[in-house]
Amino acid sequence: MLRFAGLLVLASLAYASDVIEYDDSTFASDIGKHELILVEFFAPWCGHCKNLAPHYEMAATTLKNDDPPVALAKVDCTANTETCSKFGVSGYPTLKVFRNGEVAKDYDGGRDESGIVQYLRKEAGPSYKELADVAAAEKYLGKAEYALVGFFKDTKDLEAFKKAAGVLNEKVRFAFTSDQAVMDKYGYSDEIVLLQPKVFHSKFEESTTKFEKSVTTDNLRNFLDMNLLGLCGYRTKGNADSFTRKPLVVAYYDVDYKKNVKGTNYWRNRVMKVGKQIKESDKEVYFAVSNAEEFGTELQEFGMNADKSTVQVNARDSRDRKFVMTEEFSMDTFKQFVNDFLDDKLEPYMKSEAVPSDNSGPVKVLVAKNFDEIVSDDKDVLVEFYAPWCGHCKSLEPKYNELGEKVKDISSVVIAKMDATANDVPSQYEVRGFPTIYFKPKGSQPRKYEGGREVDDFMKYLASNADSKDEVNAAMGGEKKKKKKKTEL
Repeated sequence: MLRFAGLLVLASLAYASDVIEYDDSTFASDIGKHELILVEFFAPWCGHCKNLAPHYEMAATTLKNDDPPVALAKVDCTANTETCSKFGVSGYPTLKVFRNGEVAKDYDGGRDESGIVQYLRKEAGPSYKELADVAAAEKYLGKAEYALVGFFKDTKDLEAFKKAAGVLNEKVRFAFTSDQAVMDKYGYSDEIVLLQPKVFHSKFEESTTKFEKSVTTDNLRNFLDMNLLGLCGYRTKGNADSFTRKPLVVAYYDVDYKKNVKGTNYWRNRVMKVGKQIKESDKEVYFAVSNAEEFGTELQEFGMNADKSTVQVNARDSRDRKFVMTEEFSMDTFKQFVNDFLDDKLEPYMKSEAVPSDNSGPVKVLVAKNFDEIVSDDKDVLVEFYAPWCGHCKSLEPKYNELGEKVKDISSVVIAKMDATANDVPSQYEVRGFPTIYFKPKGSQPRKYEGGREVDDFMKYLASNADSKDEVNAAMGGEKKKKKKKTEL
């Protein structure tokens, strides 16, 4: 009996979890209890979520013993759609960092225990720095990073500034001072100022920008969004999410602000000179420079290579169309490219496989060049985005082909697939893992398919959501009759 009781205790310990589980009824009330918490939004059937699970559990156990402890939580999106919809979850797993009940950022760290622990320990550190004296200020502001500095003779806005730092410190470093000597040295008093690092200083723009609104998180966020990147920002893997405004023009070359500041700024200044001229003509456009090797994969998406010995330029417009400058870089060719790009005189670049010569099968093959033709507004279309190497995609293939056979005679329903590694995926379809399936209803916007992956699951979904419900139901009914007849024989 004692042995059996001991086994029960061991079993309960084995299944004990240090990951907090939230649902729709507890999330809103409990999330704010944690100054810092990482939340995983997952689906039980998701392969990537299953791979993450043991690392997530181990990280939770490690971090609960830190001082201060950091919590990890999870939400099952198949059972708690209200919470997941609120935070725009569209793929699994989605991980978000929360501070004091508010989303601070999307998690972009490693997916193993050490990566999660390292990332969150960094996040748990102070979100702002106090510049207690001139020496501390010079050391802090001497780094090659932007800083948003509050010079507070009157400290009435200090707490609001600190609160904003907790949410926005992934965008920029936050610092403050109430030391008179520091304020005298930098010439500011009761002001918040965005300071550009010295390596970015140029004659084409101011190196400081004053914040002139009431101190709130939203106002500071808007201020940073408008001013942080300057005339031509230095775009890296770590801050690429900040470069969301379009049209965006990026120059890629051997950008290196550690070993070759002069050489880096030689080309950046040329981009800035042209950029200033174009902006002064009242054209809206944003500029950036990036290291070609760091963004080698991105360059491949434009049909370019990671050659850092030359300056390569590409652009994206507000419709997320891609454009490539084919001429050798000079200020004249660059200016011509940007103006032609903004005036819609260029042909967009499209990464696409060849259009199939025979596409008569039950599952239509999509490539970038025929996507709009097949995924049209006058049909209901189920689209699978896959990768050739994906094991889950290979497992789905025979079921997906069977689905295509079942509905092939329904002219208004299309079953289709696209190799998302070899073709540009239209911007309204977010693909973060494989397979990703979308349903594009007749005359409506696409929505992500979150149902089961068996043939019957797909058929029931189409019977409920397709415009041709009766025909789909008839196809399902016909199949049932065949099965029944077979049994009676």
